[in-house]
Amino acid sequence: MPLLECGRIVSDPWQEVADDAALPSGPSILSLSRLQQDQAVRTAPHLRLGVALPVDQPAEVLAPYLDRLSLVAVNFPTFRDGRGLTQARSLRERLAFRHEIRATGNILPDQYAFLLRCGITTVEMQDGADPAAWQKAADRFSFAYQPSALEEPVLSGLRRTMLVGVPRNTDPQFIGD
Repeated sequence: MPLLECGRIVSDPWQEVADDAALPSGPSILSLSRLQQDQAVRTAPHLRLGVALPVDQPAEVLAPYLDRLSLVAVNFPTFRDGRGLTQARSLRERLAFRHEIRATGNILPDQYAFLLRCGITTVEMQDGADPAAWQKAADRFSFAYQPSALEEPVLSGLRRTMLVGVPRNTDPQFIGD
């Protein structure tokens, strides 16, 4: 499947590995159960590891392993299921995970801007998807009202920034600004 990063299709060096398969020499995405049970995998210093976080597990279950992980794949079983957004945001904000967070599963281009704002860095697109539609969706919004995992300014913060250094107006209609 094509992999989208920053609105561009990029090559995917990661390989998903079945629980009973031998690990390849390249970057490997494991199941959560294999990561938890296979100590040899967790302690091998030369392996780049990723994990597929099940949608029914909280991101905090990965806390003991985050120092070994270079990628966390969050799954969206249906486009209406937002639990992957919560997982991504928890990874960024609560667990301070700074590596790749990948969205997999049933995702629509209209969701791309929201995925990015929650801290997701790459999206596994369905075969035949149009990258231009995804980029258009990412560029649709110039400003946001809510804070994001990206630590970008929100509209209310921009308003305050514009008022810095400007004397407060004493006109009654501006009281409270």
